[in-house]
Amino acid sequence: MKASPRTIPVGTLIALAVLFAPALHAAPKLPKVIVSHEGKADFQTVQEAVDHAPDAGEIIHIAPGTYKEKLSITKSNIHLVGTGSLPQDVILTYNDSSKSAGGTSRSASIIVSGDGFEAENLTMENTWEIEHPEKENRSQAVALLVLSDRAVFDRVRFIGAQDTLYPNSRTCRDGESAQPCVSSRQLFNDCYVEGHVDYIFGNANAVFDHCELHSRVHDTVTITAQSRHFPTEVSGYTFLHCRITGPDNGNRVYLGRPWRDYSTVLFYDTEMVQPMDPDGWVEWGGRLKTSTYREYLSHGPGVNGGHRIVSSPELSAAEKAALTPGKILAGSDRWDAEAEAKKLRAE
Repeated sequence: MKASPRTIPVGTLIALAVLFAPALHAAPKLPKVIVSHEGKADFQTVQEAVDHAPDAGEIIHIAPGTYKEKLSITKSNIHLVGTGSLPQDVILTYNDSSKSAGGTSRSASIIVSGDGFEAENLTMENTWEIEHPEKENRSQAVALLVLSDRAVFDRVRFIGAQDTLYPNSRTCRDGESAQPCVSSRQLFNDCYVEGHVDYIFGNANAVFDHCELHSRVHDTVTITAQSRHFPTEVSGYTFLHCRITGPDNGNRVYLGRPWRDYSTVLFYDTEMVQPMDPDGWVEWGGRLKTSTYREYLSHGPGVNGGHRIVSSPELSAAEKAALTPGKILAGSDRWDAEAEAKKLRAE
């Protein structure tokens, strides 16, 4: 049975301002340090470099290698820059799970709560399922939990299985609150995300621009589980010019399912290489009727179109023009996410 069409205009998805945005931020000139297991370096572990960073922030250059650390980054303006030729050359990894750590958030290999966080040209992973492939050991296992506002990820690989990437907000955790939360703004540019069940989930206002979403083998794959709590909350996941890949082995692959009542996700100009389930989306607790799920200009051999369980009202010219990372994430402080991503590549 199809869900009833939503009367909320698609413009609510394309949020151009955050309700209670922070004041304008002057970009600090950040010191630089080097982390390496070998040779001349300021630190041998990433956590040590973060702990010694000044309160204003720091640019941390990470030499090629594998760094098995459970990272906690609470300071603002921490920038992690992999110095290898490829994102695969610098790997930040751990292997906790919800079962072993005592909760999904605690399972994260990396937790970032400081605003202005940036990462470029590296890999963040959780190897729990790789190391514990038995069905009885399957569990949520987060590679990155990011709560940071004004966060930028450029050419970053996120590797995991269930609940790989957790783009979330600090103040959006209480579904019973009478007040809308302030969602964190996050840009994922030219990134790679791998997983199977709900492998991108949370309630940040996040844009994925030119990213690859790679679905691992599982009976039922759900790419997103967005968790917007309130109809007036400025949060949602927007996928622009992305690519969905993965094995064609008869698994049911969905664009997402609604974790919370007002789950909000938009896919625009998506190349679907992996075959999608014709429904596109899947129900969770009867929340499809209040969720805002949209899909436009999908193409490729895996589209499997002709039927979707929710409808996508036609976009106006103004709504199409607003589908850029800079406009979606601007907020009242006019944060320029695209300019920040370009600057990060120069660090």
